[in-house]
Amino acid sequence: MGVYKTAYLSIGSNLGNREILLQKAIFEIGNKAGEIRQVSAIYETPSWGFEAEDFLNACIEVQTLLSPEDLLYELLRIETDFGRERTNSTSYQSRTLDIDIIYYENKIIESNTLTIPHPKMQERKFILKPLADITPQFYHPILNKDTRNLLQGCKDKSIIIKLPKKLFKNRHSLFASFEYMAIEGNIGAGKTTLATKISDDFNAKLILERFAENPFLPSFYEDQSRYAFPLEMSFLADRYQQFREDTNQLDLFKSFMVSDYDIYKSLIFAKVTLQQNEFELYRKVFNFMYKEVKKPKIYVYLYQTTERLLQQIKKRGRDYEQNIELSYLERINRGYFDFLKTYPKENQIVIDVSDLDFVSHNSDYEAILSKIEDFALS
Repeated sequence: MGVYKTAYLSIGSNLGNREILLQKAIFEIGNKAGEIRQVSAIYETPSWGFEAEDFLNACIEVQTLLSPEDLLYELLRIETDFGRERTNSTSYQSRTLDIDIIYYENKIIESNTLTIPHPKMQERKFILKPLADITPQFYHPILNKDTRNLLQGCKDKSIIIKLPKKLFKNRHSLFASFEYMAIEGNIGAGKTTLATKISDDFNAKLILERFAENPFLPSFYEDQSRYAFPLEMSFLADRYQQFREDTNQLDLFKSFMVSDYDIYKSLIFAKVTLQQNEFELYRKVFNFMYKEVKKPKIYVYLYQTTERLLQQIKKRGRDYEQNIELSYLERINRGYFDFLKTYPKENQIVIDVSDLDFVSHNSDYEAILSKIEDFALS
């Protein structure tokens, strides 16, 4: 097994959605080049050496098994994958992604393809400022000055602005920042499956609705008018108790919480199933409880067509669900979308999974995770 080496990289972008590009690039560097150990703040700086849109820049520390040449090769591939187009021109140009190796350990390398340390780093504040965030005392092996001294002596007078948003070392760190994420959807949408997969992959505390324990559920599907009120009250009491217990006691060894429901679903289903006078009474009790429960930072709604929902319901084979009508599922869908109209836009994302199979196809699962990432970073 090889020995890990420390490399410091500068990343920048002045095209497209710059923050998301930088974050996605960090994730990709972590996948292809090594473990990301530190990430600087994001800095906005004018284009250096040419007239164009401002750049966002950052520096990262990477622990890598790759040689300097192999590291360069992987970084060039990542740039290309992110839409970087290189030309034979020697003049500076705008780019979706620019990645430079600043240091590789304390090595001095000069070849036809690679120069380390970066030959102009001491002249560029957009490199030195973020580099000082993560390695202020690293000594330049040729100039014999640390990053802080290089920054103090830099003659670059460009205005550099530190941005409030942060970049994450990896996808786990990003998801941990959600604190609490709810996966919602109609009956059969796949919310439990997705919540479980995310919990397993990101070390999240999993909160699952105690669905099968409701004693009124089979009777409700046989006689909805008779059993609707006790069913909904039973669900509400159980959800409230579970949320109070689980969301207030995050395991110290877990990064965040993910649930396969949000307690507001109680009101959505109650509005569909209850008579008006029953619903008014129910809503009074619900409003009192809802004030006291934790709200998700990210609310993910999985949308599926009602036809696909019926297929999913039949496939999972619960006897008491087999007679669910299409019109009932349509009313539930409308109830969710009415709720989402009132929910803060910055906290909700709707993902159409009608044509996705995130159980059998990992690419579909990755597509969902990518949509959640893009939403969180936007």
